[in-house]
Amino acid sequence: MKPKGLRQFLTPEQQRDWLEGKKLPDVDERSESLEQRFKYVARFEKLLRRPQAQEVLEILRLYGETCIPIPRKTERYYWSVSCLPSTSDKPLVRVNASWMELFTLLPDGDGIRARFILHLSDFTTDGSPEPDHLDEAIIEQCVEWPDDVSHFFWKADTLGVKVRGAASIRKFLAHPHALRAIRRFNLTHMNRGRNAYQASHCYSVADAMFGD
Repeated sequence: MKPKGLRQFLTPEQQRDWLEGKKLPDVDERSESLEQRFKYVARFEKLLRRPQAQEVLEILRLYGETCIPIPRKTERYYWSVSCLPSTSDKPLVRVNASWMELFTLLPDGDGIRARFILHLSDFTTDGSPEPDHLDEAIIEQCVEWPDDVSHFFWKADTLGVKVRGAASIRKFLAHPHALRAIRRFNLTHMNRGRNAYQASHCYSVADAMFGD
């Protein structure tokens, strides 16, 4: 049987290496569809007029550099980023893989807030997926101020973490415990097969993630 998802490109050992912080070689050239690029240019231009635009693009660049393995090789087909997606929570951008939301940035007045979807077991006292074993102190250590973070429980081994403010979002992305949890969740879903949100991928936002 042909392997699915990242297993087509990365061995289990390479995935474990990346999970622990090793940088993996990626391709130099991105493949892209001009039709897909032009489809979301107007939305990207609208995003650039938002007061949060610069912070959003800077945080996305950090996310792209540290939270997605071989992002150029897997762009659109194994992960995607949507620009101003038309959902009820009115996000600014959303990163998806397979059928799952991974990371979302939303407006908070003129500032921003983030939603990370993660494995609950990465934040419990015993590594179990039990909500009553959640170690809230670990989550609070991952942000600037405890009031900047909240959480919600989802199905099975899934935890939503909400982080308010650019400073705390940056700290969450840089904190070793949080970063490893982000990477582990992203590996899980990028290994499940092709991305179901290919049609909403915004190449212009991805350009900013890559610094292109």
